[in-house]
Amino acid sequence: MLEQEKPLWIMPEEKRHETPLYRFIRWCEARHATKFADYDAFHSWSIDESEHFWSAIWDFCGVRGERGEIVLANGEDMLAARFFPEASLNFAENLLAHAGEGSEEALIFRGEDKARYSWSWDRLRSEVSKLQQTFRAMGIGKGDRVAAMMPNMPETIACMLATASLGAIWSSCSPDFGEQGVLDRFGQIEPRLFITCDGYWYNGKQQDVSAKLKVVTARLGVPVIVVPYLGKAATLAADLTDSRTYPDVIAAYQEKPLEFVQLPFSHPLYILFSSGTTGIPKCIVHSAGGTLLQHLKEHRLHCGIEPGERLFYFTTCGWMMWNWLASGLAVGATLCLYDGSPFAPDGNVLFDFAQDEKFAVFGTAAKYIDSLRKSGIVPKESHDLSSLRLMTSTGSPLSPEGFSFVYEGIKQDMHLASISGGTDIVSCFVLGNPLKPVWKGEIQGPGLGLAVDIWNDDGEPVRGEKGELVCTKAFPSMPVGFWNDPDKSRYRAAYFERFDNVWCHGDFAEWTAHGGLIIHGRSDATLNPGGVRIGTAEIYNQVEQMEEVSEAICIGQDWHNDVRVVLFVRLANGLSLDEDLAKAIRTRIRNGTTPRHVPAKVIQVSDIPRTKSGKIVELAVRDVVHGRPVKNKEALANPDALKQYENLAELGT
Repeated sequence: MLEQEKPLWIMPEEKRHETPLYRFIRWCEARHATKFADYDAFHSWSIDESEHFWSAIWDFCGVRGERGEIVLANGEDMLAARFFPEASLNFAENLLAHAGEGSEEALIFRGEDKARYSWSWDRLRSEVSKLQQTFRAMGIGKGDRVAAMMPNMPETIACMLATASLGAIWSSCSPDFGEQGVLDRFGQIEPRLFITCDGYWYNGKQQDVSAKLKVVTARLGVPVIVVPYLGKAATLAADLTDSRTYPDVIAAYQEKPLEFVQLPFSHPLYILFSSGTTGIPKCIVHSAGGTLLQHLKEHRLHCGIEPGERLFYFTTCGWMMWNWLASGLAVGATLCLYDGSPFAPDGNVLFDFAQDEKFAVFGTAAKYIDSLRKSGIVPKESHDLSSLRLMTSTGSPLSPEGFSFVYEGIKQDMHLASISGGTDIVSCFVLGNPLKPVWKGEIQGPGLGLAVDIWNDDGEPVRGEKGELVCTKAFPSMPVGFWNDPDKSRYRAAYFERFDNVWCHGDFAEWTAHGGLIIHGRSDATLNPGGVRIGTAEIYNQVEQMEEVSEAICIGQDWHNDVRVVLFVRLANGLSLDEDLAKAIRTRIRNGTTPRHVPAKVIQVSDIPRTKSGKIVELAVRDVVHGRPVKNKEALANPDALKQYENLAELGT
């Protein structure tokens, strides 16, 4: 076997039998008196026998609730399908049901190098109990919305659990959103309560939110709870209408046994928001049962998380990975929460956290891994990461060089899982698998119970070529629908308009020879020069390997009745784009891909626009280049970056 043909990682045989996934497969064999030849056979069974599979997830993971007799109703119609229509459960009860001993840590928090504290399971239950009583006294109950503009801290988890315990609906964003961005989201769902912080830390500096909160709270016109973080909560609460501090509201109650309202499987739990860069964000409603089952499957089986392990994901409360992280409580994991810049005070801060708290699972964004690679930081040389057994990456495709860096610069003997799904399903379509090898540049495969495939424009499955990522059968974490979309017309248009009765996710992808997948970017951002579809990730994988290039963004520009590829590059400090560097960039792309990938224009920029969760916004840049308005700049972390793209495509090298 040639060196380049070897996988980057294979789980040792003796450890395979210890994984929850292996035990689950054997458990299903015994339960159904069958035998699976290998993992692929089991995955096929999980799709073909969907009702048996999801019923097994419920039982194996110990879901608290009444399951009922029917597992799936109207399963042939994806829009009408309903999982466990007779079931009743409570999401918060399940997250607090499998906890360790009361004094063990449930939540460990760091806010850059400015704040650190932890809560025990007893403390978490106590806080949720007091908040539950507070919310109930405010008249909050089934179906009411609770909105939060909060950092990723323990109080946020507690408020979410108290909300879910009552059957109310939780929706959150991070405190770095501008006032219009907050109102574009929460103004649509009309919350009964608004929870916020008194400011936050970012890049070592205090970030004031008082002026923004005056506008937001006045427009929402609902009671406000201010959570202390910077020590300014009392002052801020006194300056806002109908506002109290978090310590004041919970001080009014003594802890008592929690009460969990039992609700249908499909009862709304979360409202998540699309990025909103092409208009007002879509309000995507997710069910308690679907979120719980899908996350239990991913945490327990695909990630192999055991009770008591330390689970970390670098995320804000405005990204669905926060909701994913929170569900780790349901398997008894200790959640490690971080808020702030991943490079404050320096690039070691997250690995300091990992070393000190002995992370078992370290989740992050592909862009963070690439930034580490280019920074020269080599964590394996500076940190004890012996406890770390799984690293996950999402947010954008992880480049082959990113895969190599993880094993060369972070840790060699661990599972690396590139994962992809999204806000739309509050989970993953494709992700890691501890029983299969990790191949450079590839996602290992589809999630169990998910009929994932790649289709061409004619709706035919394809191998060896790129196409649309689809899911051909119903699954539990499909949204309940969109808020304020009673006839589901917007929901249908978003996912089912392209192919009848088939979920079209909007990712441009392909199968690999190993049964894995490569995501080439969003379908709506693919390039089409000469009528050939090209994924932008293919270009990024080449150009961002160059030391001269810090980052890039690529679009297709309408040009003389065709489309030409325009590449914008942010260069390393002190460098300027000249003919030689532009030629080197084009040569790198040509040699690593095809001549059709080579950009017609290469243009230097000082910044690249991105969403709050760090995703670059190709569609917004494309609109600016074509002279079209960007409908919702509030969704961007750095909207001013768009100004330099005006008329730039006429220039360049």
